[in-house]
Amino acid sequence: MTDDAAVARDAAEAEAALSHPAVKPDATAAYGEHPDQVIDFHAPHGGQGADGTVPLVVLLHGGAWRAPYDRQHITPFADFLARRGFAVANVEYRRGSSIPAQGGAGPVAGRWPETFDDVAAAFDALPALVREAVPSADTRRTVVTGHSAGGHLALWAAARHLLPDDAPWRTGRPAALRGVVALAPIADFRVAEELAVCGGAASQFLGGDTRFEERLAYADPALLLPTGIATTVVQGRTDIVVPEAVAEAYADAAARAGEVVGLTLLEDVGHFPLIDPAADACAVVAEEIAQLAF
Repeated sequence: MTDDAAVARDAAEAEAALSHPAVKPDATAAYGEHPDQVIDFHAPHGGQGADGTVPLVVLLHGGAWRAPYDRQHITPFADFLARRGFAVANVEYRRGSSIPAQGGAGPVAGRWPETFDDVAAAFDALPALVREAVPSADTRRTVVTGHSAGGHLALWAAARHLLPDDAPWRTGRPAALRGVVALAPIADFRVAEELAVCGGAASQFLGGDTRFEERLAYADPALLLPTGIATTVVQGRTDIVVPEAVAEAYADAAARAGEVVGLTLLEDVGHFPLIDPAADACAVVAEEIAQLAF
């Protein structure tokens, strides 16, 4: 496929995925005082288990950690999962400024340390919030999923017990998760920077070239292994936003650390069909989540 054809295809896939109207959640709860420190809850549609409970999916949206992209664009995917019988917690978090980065063409990616502060706080608050918002959700059957930059945050959240000792987000033990399903994640920051993924978003997130290396150990999932938590990466082979090489680099890093990470590669699939309820790839994602959750 020529570059022009690949760009046109990506644009068409993005338009299709983002054309679905936002779906209103069943409940919203705050985990902090900032307006972005909220979690939307989508109650499951359909049957419950024999014990009256359903698995919980924690969802982290993408958008290169940049301010213009919030959780609203992924609510159709959250609703899709709810209609598959999952309770869904759609987490919002603080993102980069809307002001373009110096010398860059787009807004700043991520906020250091606030983005990580928020994801850690959301996960810490989640059990109590879930009990109130979706009583049928069984937090013992929690799967974390995220798309693109949200895929990075999903992997990071599952690896907090491996953070450096001085990291404020470090936990004393692995998270009680059934697993992680990361969708086209920015999972290896060095490879992402080599490929200029999302206009150098990973470097922007960590504070630019002068802070990149010193902060990498606190942020890069490829350096936070082995997690001991079942992990699957779902990746489109024709993705030009976060190319396949990034997912492969993460899987290779896991293998070197003695851990097997599942890598599901989808032919003729780009970046956005993974969260498009009308796309076949989205059904594959739901099945990968179900395999861990049930």
